Amino acid sequence: MSDKEILRIAIDGPSGAGKSTIAKIVAERMGIDYIDTGAMYRAIGLKMVNEGVSREDTEEAASERQKVLDRTEIDFDNGVITLDGEDVGGKIRTPEISIAASDYSRFPEVRSKLVAIQREIGHRKSVVMDGRDIGTNVFTDAQYKFFLTATPEERASRRVKELQEKGEDVSYEATLEDIRKRDYNDTHRKLNPLAKADDAIEIDTTDMTIEEVASAILDKIDQN
Repeated sequence: MSDKEILRIAIDGPSGAGKSTIAKIVAERMGIDYIDTGAMYRAIGLKMVNEGVSREDTEEAASERQKVLDRTEIDFDNGVITLDGEDVGGKIRTPEISIAASDYSRFPEVRSKLVAIQREIGHRKSVVMDGRDIGTNVFTDAQYKFFLTATPEERASRRVKELQEKGEDVSYEATLEDIRKRDYNDTHRKLNPLAKADDAIEIDTTDMTIEEVASAILDKIDQN
């Protein structure tokens, strides 16, 4: 398949806006692969936390992080994310790892590692990829770009419901605080902050169902 035949669909937006759920549906209906970049950063956060790696912005800490990254492998197998060969899908959705993912994603060495993996995948096959900077950095040449938003309160409610359905005991207040902290970190980081690409289509999902959002995206793609 030539590069021109490869389809790249970028779906960006803040934490809890429904990107992953929507991207999965769009990918399935279009018959192409879904790549959850947020899960990649969460996997890095999980490994860094488990190994007690510093979150300080110093040369020594950067060197420590780079050594860990050099022996880190992240991949997707039928939609399942693996970290060094282990399925970590059930370990990366906690508030602690959510904050860790945001904290470590500030560092150039972390983003460089994961962006390289994302670009390699997207230049090899057609994908729907969601994250914070897919349309503005990873794939500026994506044929379709979407930016999903929702109020912090709605996003917190969704996250609490998701975690409670998995049997986890979480509070709305703590989750809302986590959402707001991630929003601040993601929009204020120096390297590739969360932002809407100039050519992206923005969709406010606050009062929309999952099906309505997926249909809106698929309709836009079908129009072209």
